Amino acid sequence: MARNRKLGKTTSQRLAMLKTQTTDLILNGKIKTTEARAKEVKAIADSIIALAVKEKDNYEEVEVKVVRAKLDSKGNKVTEVAKSKNGKEYLKVVKEEVTEKRQKDLPTRLNARRKIMSKVNKVKDSEGKNVDLPAKLFNELAPKYADRVGGYTRIIKIGKRRGDSAEIVLLELL
Repeated sequence: MARNRKLGKTTSQRLAMLKTQTTDLILNGKIKTTEARAKEVKAIADSIIALAVKEKDNYEEVEVKVVRAKLDSKGNKVTEVAKSKNGKEYLKVVKEEVTEKRQKDLPTRLNARRKIMSKVNKVKDSEGKNVDLPAKLFNELAPKYADRVGGYTRIIKIGKRRGDSAEIVLLELL
């Protein structure tokens, strides 16, 4: 007997589809899909969120020295004129050294982050910047679900799909 539903797809297609739907669920909070797919995605999403809840406070604050370009009031890099060895002038970016506080994951949280990253896709927002889904799970969703013991998603039946009468459901985060 199979452990999971085959969903009429090959293994690689099925895993890619479930990974994409899990990513969309975490990113948007809800997805519309068939009942069989929703049940599979629900299991994956609940396990990921449970992992994030368990490891949400498992980090330490460290101070890091960062050398970066100095910015003016408009957000542009500040430059200065410099001379090369052969006497030609060129523009050089002015650097500044700043200390920042950053979160450093402890080993178990790092392992959890890697497990989460293996079960979701990399995503870019509308501006083309990468969205850090593990950070969203640790910082936004995990505190929200900290007092819950499982059951982070729910399935609401919508009706039958017009073309093939497949049961359509709404899978959403609570």
